[in-house]
Amino acid sequence: MSNNKAETYEVKIDMLDKKGSGRGHVWRDGGGINPRKLKLTVPQTLIGEEVQVTVANPDRKRARALPDEIIKPSVERTVAPCPHFDKCGGCVWQHWDYQGQLAYKVAEVRRFLAGNGFDPDVAADAIGMETPWEYRNKMEFTFGPEGGLGLHELGNFRNVIDLDTCLIAGGPMVQAMLEVSRWQKDHDLPGYDKDAHAGLLRNLMTRYSQKTGELMLAIFATDSPKAHQKAVDDLISRLSSKFSGLVSFMWMENTDWADVAQAEHTHLLYGRDYIHDEMYGYKYRIWFDTFFQTNPEQAEKLVELAIEMAEVGSEDRMIDLFCGVGTFSLPFAKRVKALAGIEIVETSIESAKRNAKDNGINNTYFLAKDARRGMDEILQTWGTPDLLMLDPPRSGAGGKVMRRIGRLGTDRVVYVSCNPESFAEDITWLREYGYELKRVQPVDLFPHTVHIELVALLEKA
Repeated sequence: MSNNKAETYEVKIDMLDKKGSGRGHVWRDGGGINPRKLKLTVPQTLIGEEVQVTVANPDRKRARALPDEIIKPSVERTVAPCPHFDKCGGCVWQHWDYQGQLAYKVAEVRRFLAGNGFDPDVAADAIGMETPWEYRNKMEFTFGPEGGLGLHELGNFRNVIDLDTCLIAGGPMVQAMLEVSRWQKDHDLPGYDKDAHAGLLRNLMTRYSQKTGELMLAIFATDSPKAHQKAVDDLISRLSSKFSGLVSFMWMENTDWADVAQAEHTHLLYGRDYIHDEMYGYKYRIWFDTFFQTNPEQAEKLVELAIEMAEVGSEDRMIDLFCGVGTFSLPFAKRVKALAGIEIVETSIESAKRNAKDNGINNTYFLAKDARRGMDEILQTWGTPDLLMLDPPRSGAGGKVMRRIGRLGTDRVVYVSCNPESFAEDITWLREYGYELKRVQPVDLFPHTVHIELVALLEKA
């Protein structure tokens, strides 16, 4: 065949990659004696399936292509309910039966544990959602240069899929997105072109509290709202009249080349600059850039599990490492004598202090320092705490922090993780300090994606 001619293959899917796409390979003759291996990435496929794909540039060693046809489907394959699933990159697994998703995620947790020398059977089956839809309380939509508003195309970050629904987002957020989309088209306002670095509208961020019903909207744009006052006034009128829960609407100026929803200047157009949310019976103030658990229903289960595993007493003192705005700190503070929260982001610490005050909690001490220096300060003040809890970012805590935890020597360590791979690597550092992994409970916070969270208990032997 000609080197520049597309070729069609039948391939069996052997595994899934970190992004949830199927992987397989074929051997190409290429007209020579030695066949050449072509590694294929095929999104929206499942392990064991046989599929037909067409590859535009088969002379490369690797290629990516959507399936032309599912020749032999998996018994776990199902029909994706979202009309945008074939193109949208927001979800990767709507074609997979939910119980199959959960089983795979647990198998991944056990694989990472075994790979780091731990008993994989210590991990329980995952706690899933009864209804795994409309679970998100925050969404960031993108304006496309052609006038669309939605999410990025699967495998093509430059293209935006103009959405008319989103099945993982809370209803009011989707309705608000559609209203903003109609407004943009009515006023013929240009979306941002990443290649030309031109255009006005970049992103729409939505936050919605399922407990309080409060809605926040923030538009990120390259110009001041005053330069488009008539259109902006129309949008304020539309949103305030149609969404009774709207308590915060902001316009964020962002001229940076980086494709990040950030603000150089904030213009409060309606209401206040935060919303109230609730979790596990505690109130939190949420600003546009506040990190808060995105699936509140399942996040409450994380809190319940952490409290259950910790078995804290009323005379205990504990450290909440990577405490953020106090998501875990506040429920624990009600159960212990004293709690110290450590977080390097100063704005999060200020929010944690305010949240503690709003909830009438006065036995907390929040410290804006990196993890190791914060632990050193608490050790000098308190001595050795009875419990340490940590909820690090996706990259994990790292060896230096984990060794410092080991030297701290608390009786129990409760680890909340959003990345089983970095979790399994982190806890290997605690073995040399005499800690044993007692329990791992996976919790699915992000159905139809590759992500899985977990809560784990380690005890000092």
